[in-house]
Amino acid sequence: MRVQYASFVVPPYANSPEQEELNRFLRGNRVVDVRKELVQGENGPSWLFLVEYLDASPARDRAMGAPKIDYKEVLSPEDFAVFSKLRDLRKSVAEAQGLPIYAVFTNDQLATLAKNRPRNQADFKRVEGIGEGKFGKFGEQFLALLAELSGEASGPAF
Repeated sequence: MRVQYASFVVPPYANSPEQEELNRFLRGNRVVDVRKELVQGENGPSWLFLVEYLDASPARDRAMGAPKIDYKEVLSPEDFAVFSKLRDLRKSVAEAQGLPIYAVFTNDQLATLAKNRPRNQADFKRVEGIGEGKFGKFGEQFLALLAELSGEASGPAF
């Protein structure tokens, strides 16, 4: 991974397309630091954001020599079926929120969920890289799917 920089000029009023573009970028990248400064431009004042982030694209990682994992080979047929359903849910969640799929959960996290099949929030958050924030955004939907695939009624996940 290497550090990258992106800059955004955002008008000072709410709900602008520029603000949404910045928010989408922040949600979809591993942000290291954000600096904000009020600047005077031709069209009046604007916020200038300089975002420092880690370049961690899967394509770049493969180009740097990280092997691609074939989950059909490393998971049991039953676990791979669950993994596939989790992957479908991840895709629909990412599309609905305008996020890249890896910003929801990585393939490795989905594989771990498929193998371990957590039944509650505490078990779910034991997966590496899934904390309170990520669980709060996405966890309930995935727990409900895991419960459905296990033939259980989805109840409270606490």
